Amino acid sequence: MQIAQKQLSGEESGYWFICHQGRLWLPEQGEVPCGQANALGLQGRTAQQIGEWQGQTAWLICAEMPTEMYSLKLLLSTVETGFFELAGRAVQLAEFYRSHHYCGYCGQLMKASKTEWCCLCDHCRQRYYPQIAPSIIVAIRHQNKILLANHSRHKQEHLYTVLAGFVEVGETIEQAVHREVFEETGIKIKHLRYVASQPWPFPNSMMLAYLADYADGTITVDRHELAEADWFHYDNLPKLPSYGTIARRLIEDTVVLCRQYDEAQDTQ
Repeated sequence: MQIAQKQLSGEESGYWFICHQGRLWLPEQGEVPCGQANALGLQGRTAQQIGEWQGQTAWLICAEMPTEMYSLKLLLSTVETGFFELAGRAVQLAEFYRSHHYCGYCGQLMKASKTEWCCLCDHCRQRYYPQIAPSIIVAIRHQNKILLANHSRHKQEHLYTVLAGFVEVGETIEQAVHREVFEETGIKIKHLRYVASQPWPFPNSMMLAYLADYADGTITVDRHELAEADWFHYDNLPKLPSYGTIARRLIEDTVVLCRQYDEAQDTQ
């Protein structure tokens, strides 16, 4: 794939991810525009190929548009996973370029590489790549219940989800899971199992998802992080994250385990 930036002639076609300050241009009922550049008024803009979707080139344009731009989350439950990840790549690259106009070492202007996703400084020869922050997310089961928390940032929405947090310097992913759970709720966990990962470009995380079982302790909420946390029976769950998120997948997987626990109890 050629990733060098180019000025559009107008004849190019494909999907157009036009990003500014973490937001996307979605002019047609919340959809990413697709078609020829001149039909969308994009000729003369600077663009970069960032991938392909269903045989069509995916283009990134870092620009603000005159009409309203939207959060990437608008696409989360309306498009296929691969397309959402492609949109996430666009937003994250756009934010990377926006924050790397100047070299952090010598202060000179930088340019985008023609061969890879990075910014180059011709003055001191430094090379900068997009940073990805590893973070963990974990669903915890205790018999036929799941631990769910109303995070402080979701307090007004009354949205409950599983626990998550960033990996700190000098710790393993597994250590981060145990630490985050204990810091936020005061409980200890066991039987940690890796499930999957999900790029999460809000702004630049890679979510590593786990399932775990309750081991010990009483819930003691860290009020700086959580508004509330409690055990919920799978038949009486509160408002949950959208489908398409790794959090919702973990919750659904845990509900299956909770049901299996009850079925096993019934056969005893």
